[in-house]
Amino acid sequence: MPSSKTPLFQSGIPSFDVLLGGGIPPRQSFIVTGTPGSGKTVLCSQVAFAAAARGVPVVVVTVTSEPHDKLMEALATFSFFQPELLGEKLFLISAYSALKRGPKEARELILQTVRERGAAMLFIDGLRSIRDLWQDEARLREFLYELGIGLAACNCIGLFTTEYPLGRLMELPEATTVDGIVALSVQPHGSRRVRRVEVVKLRGRPHLVGEHPMLMRKSGVEFIPRLEAVPMELRDEPPTLKRMGFGLPELDALMHGGLPELSTTMLAGSMGIGKTLVALHFAADGARNGQKSLFVSFFDAPAMLRARAQRVGLDVAPLLDDGRLMLRYLPPMELEADEIIRDLLDQVDALGVRRLVLDGLTELELSILDPMRRRTFLASLAMRLRMRGVTTVFTREVSKIVGTELDFNDAPVASLGENLLLLRYVELHGQMHRLLSVLKMRDSEYTADLREFQINNTGLKVLAPLSSAMGLLTGQARPLGTTIGGVGE
Repeated sequence: MPSSKTPLFQSGIPSFDVLLGGGIPPRQSFIVTGTPGSGKTVLCSQVAFAAAARGVPVVVVTVTSEPHDKLMEALATFSFFQPELLGEKLFLISAYSALKRGPKEARELILQTVRERGAAMLFIDGLRSIRDLWQDEARLREFLYELGIGLAACNCIGLFTTEYPLGRLMELPEATTVDGIVALSVQPHGSRRVRRVEVVKLRGRPHLVGEHPMLMRKSGVEFIPRLEAVPMELRDEPPTLKRMGFGLPELDALMHGGLPELSTTMLAGSMGIGKTLVALHFAADGARNGQKSLFVSFFDAPAMLRARAQRVGLDVAPLLDDGRLMLRYLPPMELEADEIIRDLLDQVDALGVRRLVLDGLTELELSILDPMRRRTFLASLAMRLRMRGVTTVFTREVSKIVGTELDFNDAPVASLGENLLLLRYVELHGQMHRLLSVLKMRDSEYTADLREFQINNTGLKVLAPLSSAMGLLTGQARPLGTTIGGVGE
């Protein structure tokens, strides 16, 4: 086992190195397994080309009678493919004839080539073909064991692919002979098929466990480590006393100046009640006060958001023009939450964002394909934003416009968000009214009044406390007097 000071071999795929705990351990041999089409050959070839591009000699061994140019034609569509490296730093040989003669002949051919080329990496594409050719467990076990010893003596890393589902591979001697196992899979999810990667075994090295999303792009293979699986630096700091307002005096007064800095807030409300506009006020107020603000919407493109804001007297154009406020649109596509949030956190870091609005939390929740992950994923997201100095507002739709049921049990962020603001419709005397209330602010003073609010072309206005009806929070009010609502404060 290499000492702790021995540098790890960088795969050339940063996200792969994260999964491996920093990189590939020297002098070890890996199997990359998976069913046909899962991306095994592309992954190993990408690592091989990345090493060759850095000047590291690589030997690539094919084990079938097919010509090398067929493999190269398949790889040529990827941007990592560099034909000028072939025959120089990346050397291809066919071991098919030697394999037909036996394990000793094949092993000697491969190791002799590794030594002659001074290779630091060997890639054998297709262990299953060797198994099928020999039909002998003992010969294959001996071949892999002695090849591994020979590679370690040459200070050479071994990458081998085989076409088995993980469960089947773990029953075979190959699993115990190699130092590491990486499993790729393509899994059905409704009408979709999603790619996954798992580092199943890595001798003597800590690594990220479990399955992680995998992408196949023109640039090659890319992995997205699960958000909640990646360690983060935690700082045990007391909360600040600063407040982040909405720029709406009556609403800010209910929260004694606004939301606590660095907190996470869920702004929940009925369909069409004004969640987006309230959240947009929060982002705009931050921008006006010199805090970079990012508004991310799953529903509205930037031009639509600008127009909606303009109609209620909220002019965000100057804030957008000078970059203090940024609008980002995430149209409905088959993206997973890990990819969405990875890109979002990168943008938060690059832009120095201090206020973030994510308009449409339900869409983000649904993009976390495993429901069991949703709570821990969102908890990790909230913590990572806090560690970045970001105050966050999520909007989420309440399933019923009116009704006696008010249940947030299906919202994982409800128990994680430190603050909860509710906007909903109330029906009284045959008319619909908009109602808001601060239901929760963790470790912070607030006023729990129920307020009616109005949205028109003159702006968003929060009215005086309501005292003319009962059952307002249920959405089905019972009048105490003859009116509802109050006079603007």
